[in-house]
Amino acid sequence: MPLSEHEQRMLDEIESALYAEDPKFVSSVSKQRVGRPDGRRRWQAALLLLIGLGLLVGGIMVDVRIGEFPIISLVGFFVMFAGGLLLIFTPHGGSVPSGGARGTGAGQGAPSRDSFSSRMEDRFNKRFDQDGR
Repeated sequence: MPLSEHEQRMLDEIESALYAEDPKFVSSVSKQRVGRPDGRRRWQAALLLLIGLGLLVGGIMVDVRIGEFPIISLVGFFVMFAGGLLLIFTPHGGSVPSGGARGTGAGQGAPSRDSFSSRMEDRFNKRFDQDGR
């Protein structure tokens, strides 16, 4: 079930306040996420995948073997595997909220915790006042 516009705005405000109040925590949490890679990592992973594919096919054509293993093809497979892992396990590239919260805190000064918590408490109380009627 999607969020209503009001709930989405509240969530954006909470996220913006979190960015303004504790940017170290936000950066440490966002670095641990697994998800879409940024552009540079995507290109690196694609390059590794292509190099690995080239080594895999080239190893079949050249047929260099150590024992019974086609060593060039084996190396190509591992390079492709590393490219796939790089593509999958790269942290998010653009995890800045849609409102641009990082830019808003710099010029205005960070809001105090008391004002943010009091605003959220007021909104919470208003919601219960509206629901109780």
